[in-house]
Amino acid sequence: MENRKNETAAMLRSKVADYKQFGITLLSVGSFFYLGTILPSGDKTMIDTYAYMGATTMFLGVSILFFLLSNKHKKVLAEMDDQDSLQQ
Repeated sequence: MENRKNETAAMLRSKVADYKQFGITLLSVGSFFYLGTILPSGDKTMIDTYAYMGATTMFLGVSILFFLLSNKHKKVLAEMDDQDSLQQ
């Protein structure tokens, strides 16, 4: 039973770290698309601008999703740690 709790806690810790890294990466990519939107260019059309803004919105939205998942798993992990400390 204790071994299973340790495996679950390790899995949750790795998910928290992975989701945080995914969120940071997507946030960085989204900011580069935003820079492509605001930097002036002579041959940029309105369709390009809308495509950049759509990509920015999509990447930032998915980034927020990954940060929320990371926080959710972090709370579950904290609850598991609290239960373990109460049992000891």
